[in-house]
Amino acid sequence: MAASLRASSSPLRSRLLSSPAAWSPWRLLLSSSVHSDAAHQTETLAFHEIQLSPEKPPTATAFVLHGLLGSGRNWRTFSRTLASQLRDRSPADEWKMVLVDLRNHGSSARIKGLSPPHDMSSAAKDLADLVKARGWTWPDVVVGHSMGGKVALDFTESCSRGDYGESAALPKQLWVLDSVPGEVKIDNSDGEVERVLQTLASLPSSLPSRKWVVDHMVSLGFSKSLSDWIGSNLKKDNEHVTWAFDLQAATDMFNSYRDRSYWGLLENPPKGLEISIVQAELSDRWHPEDVQRLKALSRRGSKPDAGKVSLHVLPNSGHWVHVDNPKGLLEIMAPNFLSTVQN
Repeated sequence: MAASLRASSSPLRSRLLSSPAAWSPWRLLLSSSVHSDAAHQTETLAFHEIQLSPEKPPTATAFVLHGLLGSGRNWRTFSRTLASQLRDRSPADEWKMVLVDLRNHGSSARIKGLSPPHDMSSAAKDLADLVKARGWTWPDVVVGHSMGGKVALDFTESCSRGDYGESAALPKQLWVLDSVPGEVKIDNSDGEVERVLQTLASLPSSLPSRKWVVDHMVSLGFSKSLSDWIGSNLKKDNEHVTWAFDLQAATDMFNSYRDRSYWGLLENPPKGLEISIVQAELSDRWHPEDVQRLKALSRRGSKPDAGKVSLHVLPNSGHWVHVDNPKGLLEIMAPNFLSTVQN
């Protein structure tokens, strides 16, 4: 990985921890995110919902959190397929998947009320504020990829401490997808991510078109799928396009992602919580000592007064787990996903 961004003259020379998922038309877009009451009006995080039978009340809710420089829509095809498989396995379960745009990303990037510091704790508190603003029940499951995995861990840790008030309920299950729970070490880089960020930093803020950006990235040697994903994070700005994310604020979030450690939560998970870690077999994020530590925690199993940690290895996949091997990821998650039939 690149060195710290704080001291760099180019603040974007860091690792990109997100997803190159191309997107397809989505018929299950149900909601946006503005909340008002008599005292004031506030905007919460932008989000989309997937529910296969929206006329039915959901029996459980899962939040899905993207990685750095991504957005919720990167996960919509996978989330819809997961919801379908969960229904096939347990028809009594009616899952609502909430695909959140984290602060400074996607449609949440234009929300002005999400003030600094731009770190994991602020991003996690945004989720709690969203639940309260919408009057939802607290999520039963939180799924987080890369940086989103650490936001999920921070959210859960804060819930367990009571930081969000007495009404907050601890998730029953976390899925942390190719996200190292400790401090991120800055080696083992293949250089592609740094080249992406350097390229983005070199471009003007206003660009001719999405096609121009994709063609430009391909001409520089980036893959078509990665270039398409980069292009999918652009938005229309009059006759031009501009980024849907706030690059500098997202960089602040990366610094927090890199520095924060949640090993304490994994060592002592609260009662009733299962933390499922998915390690991508070909990912360069993992150090042997981290893997051995997770294996030891997984072998420990659950105790009557504590939660449990499980470790799954996704074969034939790099960091972009839902793009490199979505079928394999579904085969891990669907049979091990929380069942609510007994609730």
